[in-house]
Amino acid sequence: MFITESTKRNTVLSSFPDDLFAAIEDLKKELNAVILAHYYQEPDIQDIADYIGDSLGLSQQAAATDADVIVFAGVHFMAETAKILNPNKLVLLPDLDAGCSLADSCPPQEFAAFKAAHPNHLVVSYINCSAAIKAMSDIICTSSNSVKIVNQIPEDQGIIFAPDKNLGRYVSEQTGRDLVLWEGSCIVHETFSEKKIVQLKIEHPEAEIIAHPECEPQVLRHADYIGSTTALLKYCQQSQSEAFIVATEPGIIHQMEKNAPQKQFIPAPAMNNCACNECPHMRLNTLEKLYLAMKNRTPEITLSEEIRKAALKPIERMLQMS
Repeated sequence: MFITESTKRNTVLSSFPDDLFAAIEDLKKELNAVILAHYYQEPDIQDIADYIGDSLGLSQQAAATDADVIVFAGVHFMAETAKILNPNKLVLLPDLDAGCSLADSCPPQEFAAFKAAHPNHLVVSYINCSAAIKAMSDIICTSSNSVKIVNQIPEDQGIIFAPDKNLGRYVSEQTGRDLVLWEGSCIVHETFSEKKIVQLKIEHPEAEIIAHPECEPQVLRHADYIGSTTALLKYCQQSQSEAFIVATEPGIIHQMEKNAPQKQFIPAPAMNNCACNECPHMRLNTLEKLYLAMKNRTPEITLSEEIRKAALKPIERMLQMS
């Protein structure tokens, strides 16, 4: 019998329980597991998660959990952070290929040379970086606390900010500090079209433009509010506006609509007619992969103890300063 690709797909699908939500709940109890999900995950994963948040909130939850197993529905650096904070727990990532363009834009060997070229500088790294970069850092930050952390550093202390040049530029403007920036960026936040956002604003004059600080300056200058994903979510709930043009990964809109169903949320368009405003790495995780990861206890995140210990120090310093 000739087996077609369609037959293979149907065979694979038939191996899953009829009710994935119930099956995952059963596995959570069996494993004493917690599911942590980023706002940019698909709606089904957000709905099954025990905690949904941005990088700072997820780090805090990972540090505080008493679960035996952490299932991280996010990207690789986020699951690494959970493992750094929980060396004796099993940390699972539904798809190991769920990486991050921003983290990939900062290769450890090149960054080591960059750091050596700026001696006596403190390294503040955005949490969207690999464990190896964290291990070379003095303090980790997130988009939620980056300004607060830089403001706590003495003014005469030189600072390298890595890896996101757009967030670094925003922090520099907010703090008045002259930061040495690594030239990294996020493919999603660089795809937003200034021209199309302006056109959307003309079509929806009542809408506020809200943006993540990873966006490029030409987009941020049109924003009525700039903030982390959590800050954007809270702002939409508190604002008197009834419509918002959202310049960040559109996965956050699921939570915005749940928290303020009477309001309208319009995803900011990319430069081309594509789904480029969706993070391709985040979307690699699916409910089916999450179920299989829990069922099979793999893929597991592992780190060398040397890297883990070195990366732990700047994360702990961030948590203390936050």
